[in-house]
Amino acid sequence: MTANRNDIVFEGRGLTKRYGHVTALDGTDFELRAGEVMAVIGDNGAGKSSLIKVLSGAIRPDEGELLLDGRPIAFKGPSEARRHGIETVYQELAVAPVLDITANLFLGREIRRKGFAGRWLGMLDKPAMRAEAIRHMETLRFNIPSIASPVEVLSGGQRQGVAVARAGAFGQKLVIMDEPTAALGVRESGQVLDLIRTIRDRGLPVVLISHNMPHVFEIADRIHIQRLGRRIALISPGDCSMSDAVAIMTGAAPPPGAGAPNPAPADLAR
Repeated sequence: MTANRNDIVFEGRGLTKRYGHVTALDGTDFELRAGEVMAVIGDNGAGKSSLIKVLSGAIRPDEGELLLDGRPIAFKGPSEARRHGIETVYQELAVAPVLDITANLFLGREIRRKGFAGRWLGMLDKPAMRAEAIRHMETLRFNIPSIASPVEVLSGGQRQGVAVARAGAFGQKLVIMDEPTAALGVRESGQVLDLIRTIRDRGLPVVLISHNMPHVFEIADRIHIQRLGRRIALISPGDCSMSDAVAIMTGAAPPPGAGAPNPAPADLAR
């Protein structure tokens, strides 16, 4: 499956990352289109984490290049990626439980008062932050008891929703989500998936890393299958079943268009 070059928002070409003698990424490619949810799946050791760290600016590749809107770019760190409009929601929630929802949404991006109070005394414009927080939550249709609620009183799904909402509010180019429904119940997972759909429907593309295949097939427009440090297939949920995707991911079946998988050593001995 080949993406229209004019639709590609974020791209990785020939990405390679080594840790000593271990090659985590072995010349992998990646393309994200505008307005899509791209799921990334792969077995343990496939290179998913390293790929996401490269895309989010957490690590720099040893070889290869990243392109944002068709222009080569190199991130010195996650903060620089954020400045370019790339937001990441990590599996380990980056929320401050004792702070309210508004404070968590603006964590690290607080709005200061105008004039002397803000510039020299560092005083925050809390009414402006609260109004913006309400607007973002209404836009994302995120159901919460109150914008003033401390995050620690929220359910696990609502806490994850705050992190997702923050990424959706401030992401300008794309949002990367690492296992956003991990350890959540069915209802809470559904709430997070609804948030992802809302973000996608607003035109912001989403990269979703997940081991939950039903969630992947429910929400993804395309699926990037990573194996042994490389992208071995790019499939559509409408063209492949879950069992087909798992078989490709584990090496039990060849990628679409490839030949039969190599026989196992035990088969050769027969």
